[in-house]
Amino acid sequence: MIPTQNRRILTFTAVHPCESVSITTLIDSLIKIAGEILSFKSKHFSTNKRSIKETLRHVLSLLIVFQEIRVGLIPADRSFPRSAILSLSELHVIFQKLMFLLEDCTREGGKLYMLINSDQISAHFRVLTRSISTCLDTFPVGSIDLPEEVNELIYLLIRQTRKYEARPDRDDKRALDSVYWIFNLFENRINPNRDEVVRVLDHVGVRKWSDCVKEIGFLGEEITVEGKDKNEIELLSSLIGFISYCRCVILGGVDEDEDKEEEDDLVIRGLNVDDLRCPISLEIMNDPVVLETGHTYDRSSIAKWFSAGNITCPKTGKNLVSTVLVGNVSVKQLIQMYFKQETDNKSKKKKTSVPESLAAEEAGKLISDFLAGELINGGSKEMVKALVEIRILTKTSSFNRSRLVEAGVVESLMKLLRSGDPTIQENAMAVIFNLSKDNAGKVRIGGDGGGLGMIVEVLNEGARRESRQHAAAAIFYLSSLGDYSRSIGEIPDSIPGLLRIVNGCDYGDSAKRNALIAIRSLLIQHSDNHWRVLAAGAVSVLLDLVRSGEIGDGAKADSIAVLAKIAEYPDGMISVLRRGGLKLAVKVLGSSEVSPVTKQHCVLLLLNLCVNGGSDVVGALAKDPSVMGSLYTALSNGECGGGRKASALIKMIHEFQERKTETGLERERFVHAW
Repeated sequence: MIPTQNRRILTFTAVHPCESVSITTLIDSLIKIAGEILSFKSKHFSTNKRSIKETLRHVLSLLIVFQEIRVGLIPADRSFPRSAILSLSELHVIFQKLMFLLEDCTREGGKLYMLINSDQISAHFRVLTRSISTCLDTFPVGSIDLPEEVNELIYLLIRQTRKYEARPDRDDKRALDSVYWIFNLFENRINPNRDEVVRVLDHVGVRKWSDCVKEIGFLGEEITVEGKDKNEIELLSSLIGFISYCRCVILGGVDEDEDKEEEDDLVIRGLNVDDLRCPISLEIMNDPVVLETGHTYDRSSIAKWFSAGNITCPKTGKNLVSTVLVGNVSVKQLIQMYFKQETDNKSKKKKTSVPESLAAEEAGKLISDFLAGELINGGSKEMVKALVEIRILTKTSSFNRSRLVEAGVVESLMKLLRSGDPTIQENAMAVIFNLSKDNAGKVRIGGDGGGLGMIVEVLNEGARRESRQHAAAAIFYLSSLGDYSRSIGEIPDSIPGLLRIVNGCDYGDSAKRNALIAIRSLLIQHSDNHWRVLAAGAVSVLLDLVRSGEIGDGAKADSIAVLAKIAEYPDGMISVLRRGGLKLAVKVLGSSEVSPVTKQHCVLLLLNLCVNGGSDVVGALAKDPSVMGSLYTALSNGECGGGRKASALIKMIHEFQERKTETGLERERFVHAW
């Protein structure tokens, strides 16, 4: 059998046995695959149940034949007719295709899709079953010494499979008609009969909330497959609308830990991919291992390093007492999470944020109206369920976000921010964060300004760390509107609250980065926030954070980016210099352990310090012999304008040195750069 993980549904990439295959190997393989096919007997099928039952019966009969042949093969030197080998080889191919078909009929998330394609599935069973008859017709029964009852079984199988007619079950047809009728109701903005929807779900075997999640995931991937025509895409979009309605409106409580996925998203969002690269190969590690120095390398790369006679740590140059390699489990998990999200993101990029059918669009509106009503009229249990559903929908697309805003969920969510239930508060804050990504959501959240104050309140007093983190991320998106940036800055606890997250020991890099980019956005969008950030003590907090070495490269880059923005102003420049910012920026710029992005922010910080600090700062910078080499490296690797900034800084240093040579003088100013 060939690997099947990349096989598209309802495609049968079977492999023909090689011509030189021995009869023993072939029979053993047929017995094995027949057993695998029969193992499907205990599984649930969403469609063509009668056809599958018949197919399994035929396979069971063939298994008896194969076992009898295998018994007769015990004498190793026994010859076997060539025509029999060819016949059995063709049966092997048919069995592979049957295996694929049965896998598809039981695939997680593919139940509704298989129901919609029940006619095509019936045709596949009919063709494959009749092909069994063709293979057995060419099997030389008389040339092989088999018991008479086995020969009779073969002839019976030939007759049964030759006339086999596979058709969709009557129940499949009834369920399919119901699905199309529900599509029609959606198009007319009518809620379908609950009992009818439940009958369809029971028929295909979708009984839990998590089943719906899997169905939506599968259909979402299927809609991105290239080569689908408009009608196929519309049908898949309608199915997504239908199963989303079922998940939100029909089925009960959430039975899958959505928080785990959210937590993984936050971890990866705060991760710099360079942290996952091997320092030797510069490729993302497959098998990360740790040396006694605490540095991590890919196992194959460090093994080559040792085999070349090196007994030092490549990064530190320190001689190693032991070359024992210990697997870095945490980094390996991060790499797996990273690749999973990369795959998911590629899939999401292909997906449209707008429904591709009228049924899906109107189903989305019905869902939004229902969930908005649950927030107002539902009990505690219904409210939590509605919040989870809204949280998922607002992560999915801008269409869902705009529909929910129109349905009036924002006002209800703002009230829930002051809920005494930490779960309700956290989910409400997460939804507001998602809605803040779109302009319509920003306007409704900001309103008359009261909403911004409530978000800052959660930022400082939220019952859970996650709630405060979501509040910081929401402030970043809301601050992109100039008026909101001013209003947020004017709230006394807003910037200090963000800095508490940046400085907090119980927050990870992703939380710190949310707060850092929020502070930077406030600085960019409104100049009055500059003195507020200084007054809150941001410079000391950020410099101490970079010095600590306890943050990842991404958080370090964001911290230096905020410092660079602060240094655009003379008072900000003085504050950075007085606290040793120049020396620290030079050190980070010359480090081999930071990313090019971090170095670009260092260059910008140094440039702003020099522009505002004048010749004293430039002179202090020129005294460090390592600076020019670091700047030329940044110049050669510069991206997104980083090269131009490095070039400007190099020019300033050269001009200062030329003036110094010409005048032979060094003037003292009030700024003490070091």
